[in-house]
Amino acid sequence: MKINAYEFGVMTVEGTEYKDDVIVFPGYVKDKWWRRVGHRLEPDDLGDILESDPEVLVVGQGESSMMKVPDLTRKTLADNHIELMAARTEEAWQVYNRLEQEGRRVVGAFHLTC
Repeated sequence: MKINAYEFGVMTVEGTEYKDDVIVFPGYVKDKWWRRVGHRLEPDDLGDILESDPEVLVVGQGESSMMKVPDLTRKTLADNHIELMAARTEEAWQVYNRLEQEGRRVVGAFHLTC
């Protein structure tokens, strides 16, 4: 899935605009994504991501990197042999596209606002 564009609060994936946080999987988008604790990506939030068995998880932490990835989440990903790349969403979506174009098994989890 190619991400076409991102601006604060809006991400366009394969021509469709999303105005809520999203997870971009190979072949589909899970929209209206929300975490148990709003601005933290906890291990409990990883269910669908772990099931999809990516090589890399790209996390867009928002315009100001407000969404945090705690150490326990990082450990859970490492224990499942999933590389983590976390950055401001403005940068993360471009990293996602590059990895996807390289043929990597990549999933992107993007916070679209703060």
